[in-house]
This record gives sequence, structure tokens and C-alpha cells, in this order.
Amino acid sequence: MTQTDNSTSLFQSLWNAADILRASMDANDYKSYLLGLIFYKYLSDKLLMAVCDNLDEPFDSLSQALTVYTENYADPDVKEDLIDVLEDELGYVIDPMLTFASLVDSIHQESFQLEDLAQGFRDIEQSNEAFENLFEDIDLYSKKLGTTPQKQNKAIAQVILALNDLDLAGHNGDILGDAYEYLIGQFASDSGKKAGEFYTPQAVSHLMTQIVFSGRENQKGFTLYDPTMGSGSLLLNAKRYSHQASTVSYFGQDNKTSTYNLARMNMILHGVATENHHLRNGDTLDEDWPNTEPTDFDGVVMNPPYSQKWAASAGFLQDARFAPYGVLAPKSKADFAFLLHGYYHLKHNGVMAIVLPHGVLFRGNAEQKIRKHLLEEGAIDTIIGLPANIFYNTSIPTTIIILKKNRVSKDVFFIDASKEFDKGKNQNVMTDDHIDKILATYRDRQTEDKFAYLASFEEIVENDYNLNIPRYVDTFEEEPVVPLTELADKLAETDKEIAETTAKLEEMLGQLVGTTPEAQAELEDFLANTLRKSKLSVVNLP
Repeated sequence: MTQTDNSTSLFQSLWNAADILRASMDANDYKSYLLGLIFYKYLSDKLLMAVCDNLDEPFDSLSQALTVYTENYADPDVKEDLIDVLEDELGYVIDPMLTFASLVDSIHQESFQLEDLAQGFRDIEQSNEAFENLFEDIDLYSKKLGTTPQKQNKAIAQVILALNDLDLAGHNGDILGDAYEYLIGQFASDSGKKAGEFYTPQAVSHLMTQIVFSGRENQKGFTLYDPTMGSGSLLLNAKRYSHQASTVSYFGQDNKTSTYNLARMNMILHGVATENHHLRNGDTLDEDWPNTEPTDFDGVVMNPPYSQKWAASAGFLQDARFAPYGVLAPKSKADFAFLLHGYYHLKHNGVMAIVLPHGVLFRGNAEQKIRKHLLEEGAIDTIIGLPANIFYNTSIPTTIIILKKNRVSKDVFFIDASKEFDKGKNQNVMTDDHIDKILATYRDRQTEDKFAYLASFEEIVENDYNLNIPRYVDTFEEEPVVPLTELADKLAETDKEIAETTAKLEEMLGQLVGTTPEAQAELEDFLANTLRKSKLSVVNLP
């Protein structure tokens, strides 16, 4: 099966499963059920395949693998060693009767019990620290699933069947990321404005990650940090662009428990070793983290919530992240607070890429002071203007800001990529060609007419530290000069069209007849005034 076929199968299964739940709950709720059950199926299917591999038993289907597992699990001479191998290799064990494949069988036999799935969740969560509380967002006994236990049982059973045909082992992409992106795209009206706030479109993720890894693709032990990680998809793009992906260490945090757990699932789905991912459920701005080694990183990637409110209390002026700037980001807009947090945790030779709204480039007061400090330090390396309407939660245009430490120069490279997109049904789409063009321009760092400009620090000072892209990249296109003779011809043609239309209108109006003498008199008066105004309009045309 091709990647396209896999994606189609995933999306169709999600649509079918969502159709079962969305009548009684919104997307923020059913998203947790769907993604959680996909993850459970992944763990279950992976375990069945691992059993057959370790026992050297061939299998053609998950049902056959389940039979192999059930028989050997029941054999006391084999069971203990098999469990030890699975725990060592996978980090968890699921009872044969609680595997996803077995639950499907019980649904067909009309013997499925919701408690079996709940027990499967508990067994995985208790297997080791890496899986602790992974399924806590999935309330299998919620009234939203049904007002009675029987209805709740039936709803979950139907969702399980809808997801049963998914070949998760054969899906080469970011399973949860693909699933999440599809859900937000298809059910945006259900999910509300905030549902997509922590998901970065893959095109933007690919661009940011390639910039962060540029020239360092072969570096071993690369450390990557995302302080607003959401589903973890932005972090996990490192696997695509690092040539030493197995040695990359991932650090990330998110203040929402549901997305923190989603990121943990995503790490496991991508086969990231437990010792290589360090994720935390916490508020990035309120409490600095990491605060123990390592505290700085080779790369920082961020797509924080835009213009979010934050505490901005006076005590933060003593915080090492913000103290050097003498002012704090305004309470109503935490954009620069997020940026300074990420920059603080960047190594002296690291690269940071952050997506923010354009306002950070030109707003005044405290934000201007922070921007000035960063520019005088040479921290802002590149600014890339992105197209509008490429994110699921906002249609506003955004910008990627690239920051580096210890730069020799204080110049800033501007790229206006606002027109680098294909028009989509709901969102605009950046293709690989668009990304390649931007990336090549970023690496070349040369002025390109109407697309890129290398601004000296002196120019930026002259502009009062305003980094608004149109001040540096002139994309104005002059209207072509039209000869007067051509204008006269067009005007004559327009006059002719107006005259023909007026004649047709007069003919149609002349066919009207009043149904009473009074109505006829009123109609004639109306026609006389209308026709007079029509002729005056034609006469007075410029």
C-alpha cells in the first residue's frame, strides 16, 4: 500500500469514527477519543507482531498473530519468558484478551465490555513510568458517549470497529500528526478557533526544521527544544532532516495535559527511545524549564499561541530570561515573552526558529525596546514573511523569525514569501517547491528583487528598529500604462453596452401594465422618471 493509500485509509476511518461521536460532542472531546484509540491500536498491533517475531511464527493477519499470542500466553512454560522479552523490547505488555484485535472479536460476538478497554488502558499506564497517565483524557464512562452504560458501550464499540482496518504499522508518516491535522481541517467548525492552536502545518514545520538543522545534519547528539510543543509534530520533524536521527534528544513542554500526553504518544509512535525524549506538563512562562542540565540547546523551534495574555508581574524583571531587556512583554501580548524564553535556552552556536504574528516586527513601547536590544545584540538573523491563511486557527499572515547568538554581523535578512502558496479549499498550501525556494534564498543570503533583501544595521536604525517587511522588500508592481487610444476604444465599447442594456430595459419596462387605473398611473409616473434618469446617466458618462 502506498503512502497516499495509507493516508486515504486513515482519513476515511477518522471520518467514519468522528461521525459516530460528533453528534453528541465537539471536536475537542472526540479528538481525544479518536487519537487515544488509534494509539492503543498501534501499541496492541505492535505487540502482536513482536510476539510472532520473537517466537519466529509466521502470520498473515493480526487475527492469526492474536491466536499465536493467546496460545503461548496460556502456556506456563512460555508465558514468563515471553512477558520478559516484551517488557524489555516494548516497555509494556497487554493481556491477549485486552488487545485491540481481541476487543474487535468480542464486539462481533456481542460480548464487548467497556471495562476491558479501561483495564487495557490501566495495564499500559502502569507498565512503566513512560506510559503513566497517558490515557487520562479519555473518559470511557462520560455521559457524552451516552446516558446509559449500554449506550456508552455501544458508542465506543462502533468507534473501535471504524478504526479497525487501519494499517498503523504501514503508515510511513506522522500518524497522530496526520490524524490531528485532518481532524482540525475537516471539523474546524466543530472544533472552534482554539482547537488548532498547537498544531503547526507540516510545510511550516519542514521549513523551520531544515533551517535549524542547516549545515548540521550530520551532528550527533543534537538537542532540540520546543517550549510550546503541542502534539510534538514540530519536534519530530528532526527525524526527517537529521542524518543522525537516532541520537537526537527532544525536550519539550506544554501546559495542556491533553496535548502533553499527545506529544508523549507521538514520541512512542515514532520509535524515539525513552531516554531521548524529555517532556514536561507545565507553563513555559510562569516557571522556567529546563532548570537542570541541559539548559541550553542546539536548536529551538516554537509556534506559541499568538498574542496570548500572561502575568507580566514585576517579579519577572528579576528572571534571567527577561532581566537583560529591562522591560517585559505586555500583559496582553506574550509574543516576546515566548521568544525571549526560547532565546535564553539557545546555545551560543545554536539556531532558533519561531512563528509569530507580524505585530512583533513593528509594535512600539516595551516591544520596541526588546526588539532594539535584540537587534543591537545581533540576535535577529532572518525574518521570513509567510502567506496568510495557512494555519487552521487563524487566517492572519505570520512570520518566522530566525535568531542566533554570537553573530559577527548585525544585519537582518528579509524574505517576503507571502505569495509562495497554492490556493486551497479552506487553507492556502505551501508546497515543497515553495519551501525549497525559501530555503535556497535563506542559505544564499543575497538580495533578490521583490523577494529578499539584506538590510544593514544602519538601515534598521534609520527605520527606528521597525522590522516590518514591506519597508525592506519592495513588492510593488506598477500598473501597465494603457495608451489613450485604447482607453477611448474601451470607453466607446462601454457606452455601446450601456446603451444596448438601457434599450432592453426600456423594452421590458414597456411591457408592464397596471392592474387598476391608480396602479397604471403610478407605473407610468415611475417609468417616466426611471427612463429620464437612465438617459441622463448615459449622457453624463465621463
